[in-house]
Amino acid sequence: MDSRHEGIGMTSQRTRLRMVDRLRAAGLRDEVVLAALAAVPRHLFVDEALASRAYEDISLPIGFGQTISAPSTVGRMLELGRAARTVERVLEIGTGCGYQAAVLSRVARQVHSVERIAALIAKARRVLREARVSNVRIKHADGRPGLAEIAPFDLIVMAAAAPEVPAELADQLSAGGRLVLPVGTRDQQLVLVERIERGFQERRLEAVNFVPLLPGLAR
Repeated sequence: MDSRHEGIGMTSQRTRLRMVDRLRAAGLRDEVVLAALAAVPRHLFVDEALASRAYEDISLPIGFGQTISAPSTVGRMLELGRAARTVERVLEIGTGCGYQAAVLSRVARQVHSVERIAALIAKARRVLREARVSNVRIKHADGRPGLAEIAPFDLIVMAAAAPEVPAELADQLSAGGRLVLPVGTRDQQLVLVERIERGFQERRLEAVNFVPLLPGLAR
């Protein structure tokens, strides 16, 4: 592996492990998710000028009005979605720079990700290759309808805030599957939707702050 992948100084594996220790101390309990966060070199997914801040627990800009989510946010959403069970197939709405997809790739067997901004897809694919991630498939599409042709999914994670829970996405969950997403416009909440025997069970959790879910495609 080259030095950029391994990292040095503020981008080193040691710095990444310290980040994970802080997340564990802050309450993240799923060791599978923590191991995934420890394994993914987050500094590869941000601009080199921001690489020294990659392992701080903050969101960072990635261009096009988008951000890479804070590690604690990624960990929280994946912990809620995984629920200590085996996850085979995942749908991610909002690939962005590819960081969350890379973490998901170590939690699930198949990751299907949808991104509306073509330029972000090109960058994400390049960095995912550099990070040795081979089980993520990215599609340039409007993420709002999901991917009904590939459904059902054990887990659906949305990286942008919808005004309400999209029924079309919930319908693409497998039995016992979970949808984790931010919901709201000005005031957003993290929402967990679980497919149960007689429909869906919804829980509204903590306040969050995500970019809005936008329609259509962009170059």
